[in-house]
Amino acid sequence: MRGRIVLAIVVAAPLMVTGTAVGSTAADAVGCDGIDRIDVPGAVQQKQACLDDLTTAGTTTSGHTNQSDWSGLHASGTENPTGVPGVQVDGYFPDESTGNTNNGWAHDSQFVIRLPEEWNGKVVITGAPGVRRQYANDYIISDWVLAQGYAFASTDKGNTGVTFYEDGARPGDAVAEWHHRVTQLTRATKRVARQYYGDRPHRTYMTGISNGGYLTRWALEKHPELYDGGVDWEGTLFTADGPNLFTYLPAALRNYPNYRATGDEDAHQAMIDAGFEPGSEFLWDYHYAYYWDLTQRVYREEFDPDYDGALQAGIPFCQPGTPNCDADYDYASRPESVHDAVGRVSNTGDIGKPMITLHGTLDALLPIRTDSDVYRDMVRRSGEARQHRYYVVEDGTHVDGLYDEYPDRLRPILPCYREAFDAMVSWVEDRDRPARSGTIPNADVEDPVNECALPSPGSGRGRVPHS
Repeated sequence: MRGRIVLAIVVAAPLMVTGTAVGSTAADAVGCDGIDRIDVPGAVQQKQACLDDLTTAGTTTSGHTNQSDWSGLHASGTENPTGVPGVQVDGYFPDESTGNTNNGWAHDSQFVIRLPEEWNGKVVITGAPGVRRQYANDYIISDWVLAQGYAFASTDKGNTGVTFYEDGARPGDAVAEWHHRVTQLTRATKRVARQYYGDRPHRTYMTGISNGGYLTRWALEKHPELYDGGVDWEGTLFTADGPNLFTYLPAALRNYPNYRATGDEDAHQAMIDAGFEPGSEFLWDYHYAYYWDLTQRVYREEFDPDYDGALQAGIPFCQPGTPNCDADYDYASRPESVHDAVGRVSNTGDIGKPMITLHGTLDALLPIRTDSDVYRDMVRRSGEARQHRYYVVEDGTHVDGLYDEYPDRLRPILPCYREAFDAMVSWVEDRDRPARSGTIPNADVEDPVNECALPSPGSGRGRVPHS
């Protein structure tokens, strides 16, 4: 199983989707009246297809998704809806980077827009997690929201793959482009919905996992006028002075090899002090091999390329004391320009619309104490706690695919995410305020892959103080 998991924050496999243009539609597709009216504003390439099934059950066979984009993000046994007919629009916006090869295009800033025949008048916008591509959310988000009648749109964020840091002219530019691309897609999708359905969306929601969760936070902080609410699933936290990736990943790279080899208690304590949760130790070996080293090097290269001189993204798995080694990286001592580059893309907590955050207690890539616990406090300091709920999923980790290997130790977050999304919509549309922030316990759940109950109103139980 380990060889099959694809990293949520880092990896995007270089496979290709074969697209289908207008006229090469699914043989039995029905409806799609108005497909000829679709013209995505600002796109330099686009193609439309009328499909019998917009969910992954259909698009994996019709060539309108790429399974490598979403591999590893869900647990086996996840139940997804199927049989949602409608229109898929694939395309890209003007861009100079070329990492995304989906649809046979060597071009980033690719997007997908899906328009179900039975539309509920609402739109869901997402950005890809990690440096994956535009189909990354197809299985965990698109299938489910399409079946409820939402139109769906996702962007690759404007740069993809483990050399995403090559995009842009100055440190931080590649991440800053993510902001532009999700805003651009949001505005374009609203126009496309009006073209196709003859009416503008009356609700627009932003959501995402990992870096997509970061973009959800950013969107509701910076452009609340475009959205009605959102769900942030373990968003990556960027702050200029920490905590951030660079304040805890080097500690993991310095200390984990010694702890693994000798069981050294000082090394173990250094890991805990850096933010890693006691009880997550069984996940550390996997994360050291597949996440921590690569994530530290490629994101450090994005914000601090001068650290390793002419090298690009450092030296893989180097040991402390090696010149230019990321295990020795000390973010606090780096020049002000580095902190400014991170600050340019940092979160503020000043959300302008209702948002629900979910995070697992055993997240070993974005430890909860250095991420969503901190973001909760940022929201409070901004004075927007009334618009925020924070649900901690006991034994949840960064990607649900790891549940398949550790079903007795982990709990998938996806079913809790779906409950949180419905709760957010009820909050926005019915003024039905959700339960106060609290912990979702991993107990008495018959089917944890597909079932979850949010804290009951007024419970506020667990590690999270009340909102």
